Amino acid sequence: MTALRPGTAKASADGSRLPSLTGMRFIASLMVFVCHAFTYGIFNDKGLSESLVTYVSKLGFVGVGFFFILSGFVLTWSARDTDRPLTFWRRRLVKIYPNHLVTWAAGLVLMVWIGGYAATVSNTVPSFFLIQAWFPVEDVFFGTNGPSWSLAAELLFYLSFPWLVRWVRAIPEQRLWRWAGYLFVGVVVVAVASQLLPSDPKMPYYPISWYQYWFVYCMPLTRLFEFALGIVMARIVQTGRWIPLGLGGALLTLVPGYALTVWLPDAYGIVAPTVIPLALIVAAGAAADVRGLSSPFRGRLMVHLGELSFAFYMVHMLVMWYGPMGRVPGRTWDTLPALGMIVLTFALTTAVAWILYRVVEVPAVRRFSNPRTPREPAAAPDRPLTDVVG
Repeated sequence: MTALRPGTAKASADGSRLPSLTGMRFIASLMVFVCHAFTYGIFNDKGLSESLVTYVSKLGFVGVGFFFILSGFVLTWSARDTDRPLTFWRRRLVKIYPNHLVTWAAGLVLMVWIGGYAATVSNTVPSFFLIQAWFPVEDVFFGTNGPSWSLAAELLFYLSFPWLVRWVRAIPEQRLWRWAGYLFVGVVVVAVASQLLPSDPKMPYYPISWYQYWFVYCMPLTRLFEFALGIVMARIVQTGRWIPLGLGGALLTLVPGYALTVWLPDAYGIVAPTVIPLALIVAAGAAADVRGLSSPFRGRLMVHLGELSFAFYMVHMLVMWYGPMGRVPGRTWDTLPALGMIVLTFALTTAVAWILYRVVEVPAVRRFSNPRTPREPAAAPDRPLTDVVG
């Protein structure tokens, strides 16, 4: 692949939907699902369970990191010069809050009715307002629907985007790659700084203290480096500064990156090892779409699954916790029945996600994403956005 000529990507970016990035969204959501499903503890074989925790649990880190970088990239790619911050924030809140409110309410009902857990102010109110990730307290953080913590980070991203994108646009084109390097260094510094935090209490499923884990992985402010990196990568592609690296080559860089997440100790293996590979993958996918090159993520099925990915992400833990797989806490199965239970859970999650997408997400975006005067017909909704985590 040859480098894009200056200006080529910018001209295409104005109208491109970047279907490859939409398809990649489903793969990222699937990574999070696989991480949670295969480390849920439903296998009788203890050796297998331990191996899955060691080698599969890190997929969740990769999936969430991808979404944070993708968010900055796509928002920059589709940014409108005429946008005011309030207009931009309206579109973003309409995209995430309807699904969040429905899954928050469903989680609350299931928590009290089926799960038997006590609903308290600390584990319901912060998650309702999407501020739970700012608190290093597990009961607060997981709330009524654990995956919604990442939306707390997205809210910070959205609030800061109008100023971050203005800053990145002011960076001279020849220095964009240097700034991408600076942001990666910022991610590493976060991991180093986490060592100053208390080393207890330890997490039950990862050899790190809860405070260190929260600081590196959960706190919205420390994940801002990845969001800003996505903005910089979008500018690199838009200004024709992309390197001659194809999508296949970019995907291969994730192999050593993932190996490092398994090998590196404690906080150093959570985010930093895959930041560079994920940034390259997002940029290479966009460059492939701009140039019309082949991509395994651009097919109709992959794009449709990508459009469902936010709803899929938001419901998958509720289906695991309260569906057939988790209905009897602590129950385990032999390997084949356990795999069948995971497949069933995936099918149920996909079905519930499709309902949420069609009944809640799409109508809300169509109705509320654009302001209109009383006599105006509803404006056409924005083209599908590919930046939400879910």
